[in-house]
Amino acid sequence: MNENAKRRILVVDDEDSIRRVLRATLSSHGYEVREAVNAAEALQFAIEFRPELVILDLGLPDRPGAEVLKSIRGWSSVPILILTAHDSESEKVNALDAGADDYLTKPFSVAELLARLRVAFRHRSGTKDGEPARFGKLEVDLDGHRVRVDGKDVHLTVTEFEILRVLLKFAGKVVTHRNLLKEIWGPNSVEHTQYLRVYVGQLRKKLRVAGDAAERIVTEPGVGYRFEITA
Repeated sequence: MNENAKRRILVVDDEDSIRRVLRATLSSHGYEVREAVNAAEALQFAIEFRPELVILDLGLPDRPGAEVLKSIRGWSSVPILILTAHDSESEKVNALDAGADDYLTKPFSVAELLARLRVAFRHRSGTKDGEPARFGKLEVDLDGHRVRVDGKDVHLTVTEFEILRVLLKFAGKVVTHRNLLKEIWGPNSVEHTQYLRVYVGQLRKKLRVAGDAAERIVTEPGVGYRFEITA
């Protein structure tokens, strides 16, 4: 049985060509698709269709997609994947800070789209409380504050562990500099991105020396970091 069967995806985009590609791709992989061409339909279908994931274009004809995002986030935690035609760092950061789970810049590949969907659904399933998170050779016991690579303990400072904890909390999703700083140092430190560069560099070095793929921690230039769970 197709693991995607009956998984409902709402596609919100006013471009016919984009909707056709998404409809054909998603349907062929077993997803149930509903399409909206504007903000009004998006909000209506978000309630009626009860999607398990929303693909949302930011450039809608009646209202900005960012407003749709905020409206849905007011009552739902459904994963939202943003589509944007502009490679604007500020637009991406604003969408992620407003509650989006991930983004794709048009044009995008089908393979990348499907990979992002798998990550979103996998993250939604989550890890059981108290169960160590495992990614290849890397094992992180969040409750015990213990990190192991290939069965060997890796000593991390409190700050390095907190960075790893936050990235794992949103594994596969982009975490903006602002959100990462706020989670670790509080709201008064959201502009101190230089802190992150230093600590993330140290964290990567320790994972690399221990034998793990430090490339799991991916830099999204000008936006933030992503812990890559498929590496």
